[in-house]
Amino acid sequence: MPSAPRCVALVGPYLSGKTTLLESMLFTSGTTSRRGSVRDGNSVGDHATEARARSMSTELNIANATFLGDPWTILDCPGSVELLYEAEQAMLVADTVVVVCEPEVERAITVSALLHFLAQHNIPHMLFINKLDTASARVRDVLAALQSLSQRPLVLRQVPLRGGDAEVTGYVDLVSERAYRYRPGQASDLIPLPEDFWEREADTRTSLVEKLADFDDALLEQLLEDVQPSKEEIYRHLTQDFQKNLIVPVFVGAAAQDHGVRRLWKALRHETPEPAETAARLGIAPDGEPLAQVFKTYHLPHTGKLSLVRVWRGQVAEGNVLNGVRVAGVVRLLGAQQEKVAAGHMGEVVGLTRMEEIATGAVLTPSGKAAPLPQPEKLQPVYGLAIHAEKRPDDVKLSGSIAKLVDEDPTFELEQNAELREMVLWGQGDVHLQIAIDRLRNRHNLAVVGHHAAVPYKETIRRGTQQHSRFKRQSGGHGQFADCTVEVKPLPRGSGFTFTDSVVGGAIPRNYIPAVEEGVTEALQHGPLGFPVVDVAVNLITGQFHAVDSSDMAFKTAGRQAIQESLPKCEPILLEPIDQVDISVPNAFTARAQRLISGRRGQILGYDAKPDWPGWDVVRANLPRSELHDLIVELRSLTLGVGSFGRQFDHMAELTGRPAEKVIQERAQEAAQ
Repeated sequence: MPSAPRCVALVGPYLSGKTTLLESMLFTSGTTSRRGSVRDGNSVGDHATEARARSMSTELNIANATFLGDPWTILDCPGSVELLYEAEQAMLVADTVVVVCEPEVERAITVSALLHFLAQHNIPHMLFINKLDTASARVRDVLAALQSLSQRPLVLRQVPLRGGDAEVTGYVDLVSERAYRYRPGQASDLIPLPEDFWEREADTRTSLVEKLADFDDALLEQLLEDVQPSKEEIYRHLTQDFQKNLIVPVFVGAAAQDHGVRRLWKALRHETPEPAETAARLGIAPDGEPLAQVFKTYHLPHTGKLSLVRVWRGQVAEGNVLNGVRVAGVVRLLGAQQEKVAAGHMGEVVGLTRMEEIATGAVLTPSGKAAPLPQPEKLQPVYGLAIHAEKRPDDVKLSGSIAKLVDEDPTFELEQNAELREMVLWGQGDVHLQIAIDRLRNRHNLAVVGHHAAVPYKETIRRGTQQHSRFKRQSGGHGQFADCTVEVKPLPRGSGFTFTDSVVGGAIPRNYIPAVEEGVTEALQHGPLGFPVVDVAVNLITGQFHAVDSSDMAFKTAGRQAIQESLPKCEPILLEPIDQVDISVPNAFTARAQRLISGRRGQILGYDAKPDWPGWDVVRANLPRSELHDLIVELRSLTLGVGSFGRQFDHMAELTGRPAEKVIQERAQEAAQ
């Protein structure tokens, strides 16, 4: 009897071969008649225009398959660290996760964030060490490097067999104790075990059983009495320990050759928990009204909004009303293809069409009442671009199109910076934002230009002064007259701006004083260096007025003139924003992170071990905002893509010398244009 529809997520770093593994899984299961290729641009996965252009996954790919009569949904997740949030969303709804690893010791660190997330959320997962056909490192060395990153014991299930030229020709299954020879595009041949195999690998199988015995006293007692457990008993322990996320099975192969993929399929079929067990792990009761969870949203050019859901209870059909919104249609997906179905049943992953008001992460029920389900921690944006439409008339629809991008990927943020008159799109890196710009063009027919976001420099003064200003104009009828004297003083850093008056004897009528303040405030928006002025106190001392010619406008003008004339005498100085930055890196890269900070005018405040991340450090530093624009790009290049940082504004600091001259010159050039 077929099982309920189960779901497996394929995750792993960029270039580990996840999409190639997807194509091989679809081919070896008979779902497709040929294996597509990422390089040739004919794969089921990576079908989006942005993905084809980059030969990489740019968003979640979905494929439904059947293996030996059992229905499956495969979620092929993007591998770029900048798209990690999307992979995390998929992992949370999967029954099991396959982490695709590269066969290189030094690249093992690239899966650390994935392994940490899976352990944190108690998600059953297995490793598939891919590309063994091109590997130079020994599997046991790769395994040791991966074990140092995993909070669960890794249990090697296969040992590769190598030919005379060290090429991998097959494998030995350590539980069944059978040897197999790979055949391109076909199931492997059963072959005799090499004569000296157990002399070399007996300890490997013993290690497998000992790791299982750590979780079962009866099995441990058998080992202590030198009683070998049966193969059926070992399989039973492997399955139950895997489903409880006590162990992490490790398989090997080469997806591009279909090597090891059928064995991976069989392990998934026998050991992956049923959807009901996954629902229980997530805290979803088995009884009650239908319940589905939105874990991905697409806005597609011709079909509109598509909400991808996992059905956890009951069924979801066309015409149902969920959270107050009617389901327009239900579709099943295979890459870019959509097949309309009457309903999605418990365990299935389906798309719901035109659920306009429903956001990613929503839990859908007919009553609209349901407890929230686990969501990934939203990542702080680390890279921003000021954007505008190539054609100015298109600016009016830019915000709406970006809102759809944010609906698809909540790690995008849009900042409307009124002070700098910029619209800044924030994301997880340069690739992330370039994908966004391409998607705006391809899906929303909106050509967008992006450039570095401006730094919000300010200026202040080092000393105070008094300034008298008179505004007088006579031109037929009523004239204009206002006279005022102000005192300007610097304030401590971070104080902002204060306005006071000490006018006595009615030198300036009280009703005109707010107009003076308005003029002062207006003048401070653009100081002598070209930037807003902060940390200044202005006191209105005295002045004169005319009973007929004075007005609010005249006193506003006089106040503005007084500030414009006084500030150049007060030793104006440029201020730059300084952010506190917390950089997270494996401790092997801590020294590199510190050098990176020092090379960007940063001040290192110290470093500590990262909580709950064994082998990782957090380096704290103060860094000028101007140095942060491409910090994430260089940090990732120094750390095999795994470094990250968080930031928050800390203070404004004086900027002098050549850097200040450059900033002031650039502002003057902008003003002249």
